[in-house]
Amino acid sequence: MKNDKIKLDIIDLKILNELQDNGKISNVDLANIVDISPPSCLRRVKSLEERNYIRGYSAILNSELLGFKVTVFAYVGLESQAENDLQTFENYISLFPEVRECHMLIGEVDFLLKIVANDWDHFQKFLTQHLTQAPKVSNVKTSLNIRSIKSLPGIPFENVI
Repeated sequence: MKNDKIKLDIIDLKILNELQDNGKISNVDLANIVDISPPSCLRRVKSLEERNYIRGYSAILNSELLGFKVTVFAYVGLESQAENDLQTFENYISLFPEVRECHMLIGEVDFLLKIVANDWDHFQKFLTQHLTQAPKVSNVKTSLNIRSIKSLPGIPFENVI
């Protein structure tokens, strides 16, 4: 990783904002939007990637059309919050592709998981055979997602630029 002391300027922020909204934008179009030359734009994007401001590119897929009709949020409590126990759970849960997000929390529960499944039976099998059997898990509470009203990736550049 290169020197993190290099500050982001307004052009870098505009590049990040545009790429967050449209990761497929061409370098020429991106350069035109941020009002710099294409070679300069490409250098800046590469620098942002190297400095880990851009961690990757992906497509946002329609999970229901692809057969994943169930989304469940699981609230997981562990037997202890010792670092070794936390790491053991994190390593274990990272093995399962059904777990799309895993967040360690402060408060009543230790982890919040976002889990996707083809159907209710698929989720129930995952829950009983894997999640509740995970090392150091003391309790699991789940909530079925009925509908998602808002799901935005990234950060709110409206507050930055």
